[in-house]
Amino acid sequence: MDEYLVPTGFGEDEFIEKKSRFIGRVWLVETEEEALEKIQQMKKQHYDATHNCWAYIIRDGAMRFSDDGEPGGTAGNPMMQVLQREQVYNVVCVVTRYFGGILLGAGGLVRAYTKGAKIALDAAGKSMKRVWTVLYLPCPYSFYDRVKLLIAEYGGVIRDTQFAAEVELEVLVAQGQTQGFLEKLTDMTSGTVEAMETSQEYRAFPVDQCE
Repeated sequence: MDEYLVPTGFGEDEFIEKKSRFIGRVWLVETEEEALEKIQQMKKQHYDATHNCWAYIIRDGAMRFSDDGEPGGTAGNPMMQVLQREQVYNVVCVVTRYFGGILLGAGGLVRAYTKGAKIALDAAGKSMKRVWTVLYLPCPYSFYDRVKLLIAEYGGVIRDTQFAAEVELEVLVAQGQTQGFLEKLTDMTSGTVEAMETSQEYRAFPVDQCE
């Protein structure tokens, strides 16, 4: 199974540009049908908007965008470029515009729709979907801080912590990093701390938890 970035969840933000109101929204979706449903929902919710422009990328290869009446190349394509630049998949973005009476020009529209997509994606956050090795890792309190730093060094995630006679951690480490992590753990603790693999999971975690 490959690894790739997806939105962490729903994200929404908005701004005013020369009296026009731009509302950007991003969703995590699994299929093209889901993406189209979100677009239709926004068109119904904002039936009175001047434009509801959109773009989506699905991991299976489906990619589409629409300017929804804006001049060609000024809305949907800039939004698509944001999603591609951020390397996210299974994502749909809709930027709604309420015209404020002042024309923005082609360059201004490109900048506005680019910003609308970017702030919505920033609000949603990004997660890395990959195969994770789940480890049960009990360690003495004297090693706890160093073990936490090692987990962070390998981009791992501490999912659960229990404080008992020892600190008992449930740790997820990317499949490709597991062997190196275990070897470094053994070297660092002179074999005092051992982790046991309990399972593997294919799922997403926010990137700020994997750094």
